[in-house]
Amino acid sequence: MKRETLVPTGPSPEIAAARLRLLAEASRALASGLDAEESLRRLSRLLVPHLADACVIDVVEGGGLRRLTVTDRDPELALRVLPGGLLPGADDSAAALAKVLRGAGPTIVTEFAAPESGDSLHAAQWALYRTLGAGTALIVPMRVRRQALGALTFVRRAPAVAFDEQEQALAADLGHRAGLALDNARLYALQQHTAEQLQLSLLPDLTGLAHLQLAARYVAARERAEVGGDWYDSFPLPDGSAVLAIGDVVGHDLAAAVRMGQLRNMLRALAYDSEDDPAGVMRRLDKVMQGLTSIELVTAVIARIQTPAHGPWRLHWTNAGHLPPLLAQPDGRTILLEDGHAPILGVDPALTRETASITLPAGATLLLYTDGLIERPGEDIGRGLTRLRQHAAALAREPLTVFRDELLTRLSDDQHDDIAILTLRIP
Repeated sequence: MKRETLVPTGPSPEIAAARLRLLAEASRALASGLDAEESLRRLSRLLVPHLADACVIDVVEGGGLRRLTVTDRDPELALRVLPGGLLPGADDSAAALAKVLRGAGPTIVTEFAAPESGDSLHAAQWALYRTLGAGTALIVPMRVRRQALGALTFVRRAPAVAFDEQEQALAADLGHRAGLALDNARLYALQQHTAEQLQLSLLPDLTGLAHLQLAARYVAARERAEVGGDWYDSFPLPDGSAVLAIGDVVGHDLAAAVRMGQLRNMLRALAYDSEDDPAGVMRRLDKVMQGLTSIELVTAVIARIQTPAHGPWRLHWTNAGHLPPLLAQPDGRTILLEDGHAPILGVDPALTRETASITLPAGATLLLYTDGLIERPGEDIGRGLTRLRQHAAALAREPLTVFRDELLTRLSDDQHDDIAILTLRIP
């Protein structure tokens, strides 16, 4: 078999340069995204046929192994070994792969005898070698902090083309780098999951407002593994009215999520313990925030809704540098509630703030939202508001949960930021 595409053996400078280029390209492939498994698939495609006729990547998962990818210079052969299957664990197997995962280090396999009965992993490896026509195989671990996360298996079909010492060192280096990439991605995903769960736990439970038809949602950003300070809230007041609020604490990290929880709790205490209108509550919140916390800048809308048994509902609100609430009426008309606007919290607690008021039409939908719903990089905010009004008008007669879910679906196709929305349907 011709092997002109393989990295040649020998000590020449050209060979060393080719291997360095391959290592550099492999490093770029592993660092090309947050999805470590896709990066490993790219690595496998890069190494075939430059280092071997086939490359197999297995990752430890639970008590067994998952065959992540199989790449072969002959695509038809690769199709015969479908990845994704869960292989038995390596604890008691005599297979070379199992020995590598248990700490044996890089291992070369040149004999492919049929396994003993009862050794499922050895049987699976024997079937793999037979399907790929292996003449020799080099197995290197993906090991981080003395823990094996998986292994790379390089297969050559011609037994006479052995892996020399430099190629073995290169393969071992690739295994180490692949292990680091996989470990970093898993740690990053764990951190993101923990932060998201913390943020979700800080968001309120709206079931205590049974007399109001409310629907809310928080959606984490898709393009990055960070949470932010987006928040919403709704709670009853002693006089029977209710507060609706939404805002965004500056920052996109775990600290922003924690500050968001601080701010929401302060708002609840200040609003419940006073008879202030929304502007007064916002001033008090600004003063306490700047005096007692490290929170720097916050945008927010605080609204108070009066729901008399007879007569129309009334909404009173104030806005601290936030996007204007939207009122979508059943006839398709939409109104941006742009009154009551003042600078963001964190600038000057003595700033004048005003409360605006409006009568809420029967059947209308009030929407409070954060900027992730409408903003797009490089786009004027006016276009996002126009898009929001168009979709809200089209959905105004739908059930409230449908209104919320469809609005998110239609407006979050290119989502680059967290989104929080809070909706209220007037009966």
